[in-house]
Amino acid sequence: MAGIQLPSGPMDCRPAWQRLGWALPWLLFQFFPVFDLVTTPRAAWVRVVAAGALLVFTGSYLVVMGRFFERRMPAWRHLVVVAVLGVVLAAWLGSAWAGLLIYVSAAAAGALPQRWVWPAVVACAGACAGVVGAEGELGQLFILPVMCVLTAFALSGTRTLVSVNAELSEAREELARNAVAEERLRFARDLHDLLGHSLSLIALKSELAGRLADRDPARARTEMADVEATARRALAEVRDAVSGYRQVSAGSALAEARAALSAAGITLTAPRELPALPGAVDAVLGWVVREATTNVLRHSGARSVTVTVGTDDDGAALTVTDDGHGLAEHSSGPAGAGLSGIEERLAALGGRLETGPGPGGRGFRLRARVPVGAAVAAP
Repeated sequence: MAGIQLPSGPMDCRPAWQRLGWALPWLLFQFFPVFDLVTTPRAAWVRVVAAGALLVFTGSYLVVMGRFFERRMPAWRHLVVVAVLGVVLAAWLGSAWAGLLIYVSAAAAGALPQRWVWPAVVACAGACAGVVGAEGELGQLFILPVMCVLTAFALSGTRTLVSVNAELSEAREELARNAVAEERLRFARDLHDLLGHSLSLIALKSELAGRLADRDPARARTEMADVEATARRALAEVRDAVSGYRQVSAGSALAEARAALSAAGITLTAPRELPALPGAVDAVLGWVVREATTNVLRHSGARSVTVTVGTDDDGAALTVTDDGHGLAEHSSGPAGAGLSGIEERLAALGGRLETGPGPGGRGFRLRARVPVGAAVAAP
């Protein structure tokens, strides 16, 4: 039904007396009908019927408002009981019972769809004014119709507050889910970058050791020892990544690239010393070197690779150029996922990744630029 908001949070498991504690002050308004029931001379059957009806009215009212504060579906039968008994008792027993219509107004404001609330509240206030006016006490008890309206205003405000709080809770839960999803993507990207390089090197050295097993057993054992060392290093890196402490640097990535490319018979030309860079910039350039090396080993068929690193007023730039098959090979297959991850890392620092053919249209060139400003120090 339009206007009815369903619960979105966990159920309230507190005892009933604690969950309904908010209602106890409101029940003090029943002092007047109870006092009238005790002090006004009436037939015994009238007292019994009125007392029973008042108890049923109070119980139904607590159920309706309890559902409201617990954000559960309204108890429509109990709401009808509250409305009918409130009007009947006030009209039957007089102005001392007219205050029950304040409860009817509150129940209507808490349970009805928004478009029905104010017609119901105005009807309650009118019925209350009619009851006290019929006994000529409107001048003394004018506050009762006013209380019907004010109570509805208060419950409507509370209703809005409850709804907004529920929406905020849902928004926080959604943000938490998004944060978890983003962290999973980041972790998957880190694992891809970490393991892609190491597994490529392991595969290369294992293949080389297989070819050397008969011709040069000593060299084959050396290559397999490198495979073991690479596998152990990869395992340590994964453990560090899981612990959140892994930090790749451009210097260490270049050292690893030199060993991996040398084992594949690929010549690497790279600076021996790098400029001092801020930690985040140094790390992202390290990932660039790792991804470029992995792609050279997997796809390029290159015989030589050149790495240059420089800084200027615009930031730091790292360029990796090879003489392999070119852009098509680098852009196909699993390499695309790695380059996308590098682009995301660079974009997070305001940098960019450029890819294209090498000098003379041959090979492949990858260039990463990251703004670092005054944070770049001298070599």
